[in-house]
Amino acid sequence: MTSFVSHTSVDCTDAYALSEFWKLVLGYVDVADDPNEPGHEECMILDPETGHQLLFIEVPDTKAVKNRLHLDLRPRAGTRDAEVARLVAAGATQVADRRGIHGPGTGWVVLADPEGNEFCVLRSPEELAGGTA
Repeated sequence: MTSFVSHTSVDCTDAYALSEFWKLVLGYVDVADDPNEPGHEECMILDPETGHQLLFIEVPDTKAVKNRLHLDLRPRAGTRDAEVARLVAAGATQVADRRGIHGPGTGWVVLADPEGNEFCVLRSPEELAGGTA
């Protein structure tokens, strides 16, 4: 017997605001029968294509150290660099730039969401197929 991932949980101080940021990042939506609203202590969003869910839960403590678990994102279209620019404009902060770490056209960028949770942006499938940076 095995288990499956029901959803991915993210501790935070403002569940609504962080769920709104991640909806913009991932194209996720509110759960139809449980819409998120300001002041909700738990906010669930889901991928309308796959059904994957992210649950944001308010906790009293703030992030103090590097994440032990993080998301690696690939742009659905376009380039890694365009996606990094879009996410920074949406409120993400650049933490580290690993572009070119293994030669031209390789690497990733480490970003943090508005509450400091780190995630990486990798090259898009198109970039991988075409060998472009």
